[in-house]
Amino acid sequence: MNALQQYIDLFKDNRSTIENGAPAVLNAQRDAALKALETVRLPRKGSEDYEATDLEAVFAPDYGMNLTRIAFSGDAAESFRCDVPNMSTCLYMCFNDSIVAGPNAVRNAGGVVVETFAQAAANHPGVLARYGSLASLDDPTVALNTLLAQDGLLVYVPRGVVAERPIQLVNIFNTTQPLMAVRRILVVLEQGAQARMLVCDHTQNKDVDYLASQVVEIIAAEDSVFDYYDLEESSPATHRVSSIYAQQAAGSNVLIDGITLTNGFTRNNYRISVDGEHAETTLLGMTIAGDKQHVDTHTLISHNVGNCHSNEMFKYVLGDQAVGAFAGKILVKEGCPRVEAYQGNRNLCASPEARMYTKPQLEIYTDDVKCSHGTTIGQLDQEALYYMRTRGISADEARRLLMQAFMADVIDGVRLEMLRDRLHHLVEKRFNGTLAACSSCQEACKGLRG
Repeated sequence: MNALQQYIDLFKDNRSTIENGAPAVLNAQRDAALKALETVRLPRKGSEDYEATDLEAVFAPDYGMNLTRIAFSGDAAESFRCDVPNMSTCLYMCFNDSIVAGPNAVRNAGGVVVETFAQAAANHPGVLARYGSLASLDDPTVALNTLLAQDGLLVYVPRGVVAERPIQLVNIFNTTQPLMAVRRILVVLEQGAQARMLVCDHTQNKDVDYLASQVVEIIAAEDSVFDYYDLEESSPATHRVSSIYAQQAAGSNVLIDGITLTNGFTRNNYRISVDGEHAETTLLGMTIAGDKQHVDTHTLISHNVGNCHSNEMFKYVLGDQAVGAFAGKILVKEGCPRVEAYQGNRNLCASPEARMYTKPQLEIYTDDVKCSHGTTIGQLDQEALYYMRTRGISADEARRLLMQAFMADVIDGVRLEMLRDRLHHLVEKRFNGTLAACSSCQEACKGLRG
């Protein structure tokens, strides 16, 4: 059976419920999303570019959905607190698929607007109209998200505004029954605006099956600066399919960093369109996976103009029977000279049963460019291990130190100092085996509070 069909039937049977209360801009795109889904299937394992991943199997179970928008009960601000130590953030929480403001959240802080889509439809309809302008319905997972989304989070930074505090969104699964959560984020930065955002994914009930469908759109105008950090600490029973789209105008500077420390199944898609000269793009990723965890990353950086720069690096450390996959493409279109674009994928398989699939690509249709790509798959340096053992370091400690060193340059690419320092600590805990998917989000968030 086509896994998408159950969602198509669900939508047709419950369309009025799904659209009731949803902003008009979301409802306006459902017909196009439905049409896109009715003639496609989700890719199965073994198909082109999906040799390690079976999205059909991921979406096949009946997870259940919160169509009637049942609100989380209780005092969310008191029950769940998540913050990075020594770094004051504007904190928001998404319980399953419903967004609530944290105790230190301000909807309009120094000119920065952070609102749910429902609020933005009334307060900033012109900005919310950018919804769906980047996310492609050609991807069936994005079309499905567009078909079913009922709300989301808008981050709007007006012209020339510099956000003093990072914006933090904590996504939490917290039901006792299986659930699919449909999440959406729209980030709009006007000319000269600057902001930073940290999104953390946690799972409260580690034995419950969950599916997170997440789509993020980032629109960076001329000379804007934006950092987006995506930190996943979920559970073995959590499935996540996330797509991040970014569009950069002239002189903009965008950093996107995806970090997976604990998970079950994760598929991350990154699509970046560089549309203005002198734009700078940094795309980083780091995965630590063990047991039977699965992390699959697909990237596309499209240079549509000349005189711009991109730097991409993804690193994996895989143990036990974990599976990793990376498929990255840098595209330099015709008539786009003086582009500098670099792509790297470095991988360590720390056990003989771990598997890594990698496919780096360059497509260049112009001259006068500096572009390179490369990938490595290897094991820990035996000579280095031997040297450390001769200095009295145990075998396990030597392995941990080498794996931590392997990840250091990706962590050092984080431009938030306090988050960078905390990540060094979290990675150390992960390799020590003391960081695990926890049974309550309060405990998960404690790892970020210190």
